[in-house]
Amino acid sequence: MMTTPAGYDAVAIAREFSLSGEIVSASPYGSGHINDTFKVDVQADGSPRCYVLQRINHNVFRRPDELMANVERVCAHAYAKLKQSGVSDADRRTLRLIPTLAGKAWLIDAAGNRWRCYHFIEDATGHDVVRSPEQAYAAAKSFGAFQALLADLPGDRLHETIPDFHHTPSRFARFQQALAKDAHGRAALAVTEIAFALARAHEVSVVIDALRDGTLPERVTHNDTKLNNVLLDDVTQEGVCVIDLDTVMPGSVLYDFGDLVRTSTSPAAEDETDLSKVRMQFPMFAALVKGYLESADGFLTPKEKELLPFAGKLITFEIGLRFLTDWLEGDTYFKIKRPTHNLDRARTQFKLVESIEDQLPAMQALVTHA
Repeated sequence: MMTTPAGYDAVAIAREFSLSGEIVSASPYGSGHINDTFKVDVQADGSPRCYVLQRINHNVFRRPDELMANVERVCAHAYAKLKQSGVSDADRRTLRLIPTLAGKAWLIDAAGNRWRCYHFIEDATGHDVVRSPEQAYAAAKSFGAFQALLADLPGDRLHETIPDFHHTPSRFARFQQALAKDAHGRAALAVTEIAFALARAHEVSVVIDALRDGTLPERVTHNDTKLNNVLLDDVTQEGVCVIDLDTVMPGSVLYDFGDLVRTSTSPAAEDETDLSKVRMQFPMFAALVKGYLESADGFLTPKEKELLPFAGKLITFEIGLRFLTDWLEGDTYFKIKRPTHNLDRARTQFKLVESIEDQLPAMQALVTHA
């Protein structure tokens, strides 16, 4: 038996899937912190081949079967559209599930764990930090293309794998509850941050209200648009494939673009304590707009396009609010490495919000004329 550090016999699990070749090894893979991921090496007719095997963390994703039903539909639809469009490297442009020996899209082991297996996408790599406008452009173009592929997904509405994930009014209500309780006596240490949040209460419902009244259309969205969720070609650095589909569910394209702005435009780390380093770099934003509109402009409504700059502010504010709420609640959700870690994170996000606010007129002008 070849067990992994996580304690699973990944080779035995991999043998339950319809892999082409003899399994040689299975080892932990990637930098993800939620699911257990393994790279499975096989020999097929004397040639090496790889697959990606994952155990879904059902403590985070409480409805793993609904999650996998989403993933199965999204992968099948995206691949079919790419093939239909005559894309020569369709096999690299979307994740593809390997069925189990029983013909299922995922496996349930004896302990109730859900496992899935994907084709491995060769000669492409994920990167954790955006280092250039070219990378920002590639990421935004890839996420726009991903949304475009799914804009006509048929059938019933996808499951919400994490209900109210980007429901900013609900996030704000929880912040208000945490502030009212102040169960850990921390509010006095965050007076400035609390005032900052309360001053923006009037903006938290903009997207949700527009979705509710039909001003904005509901879309299939990724909801975790970090650079490392796009594989870039090792030679050309072009965006190849969007990965990590666990949070793909109904939402607004503004969630995805907003998180791109949050994660791709500031040179500072998410928990940077030197706030002078935190700023939205306009060239990065311009690269995001260029890449995103090249692939998504064909299906965006005028209102969606108009709100792209605001989306960057809203999602950055929402994440900062979540950090501040967790600080007030006693650090019960996000892992911390120092006593004020969540408060530091909130300060960093709010400083980025300020930088975005300062540049909103220029951002809006850029999008209007794009």
